[in-house]
Amino acid sequence: MAKKILVVDDEPDIMDVATTRLKYSGYDVIPAVDAEEAIAYLENDVCDLILLDVILPKMHGDELCKMLKHNNKYEKIPVVLFTASAMNVANVAEEAGADDYITKPFDPRELLGKIKRLIG
Repeated sequence: MAKKILVVDDEPDIMDVATTRLKYSGYDVIPAVDAEEAIAYLENDVCDLILLDVILPKMHGDELCKMLKHNNKYEKIPVVLFTASAMNVANVAEEAGADDYITKPFDPRELLGKIKRLIG
């Protein structure tokens, strides 16, 4: 059974690249365009990893990550933050409790390496 990855990003091009690469590598991909869609999915289903953009409409990804990591139901789900922002993503990821991070544009091999390290 393929592992499920919830990809949360509001940029269609990034979503397409990430989804295509992850599916090609054997993962099931659940797309969400914002934190609300991600939360709605998580309330009714499970995933093995969350790939989460930092800059999202309504609620930023780092805020969602903090919320998930402080909830017993979701705290064990690995979260990889990713962003094109010039902010210090390492600090943001650490403060949010993320398990790892990657910057955009991302190298698909680097992303897959991080995912394999976290969930196999």
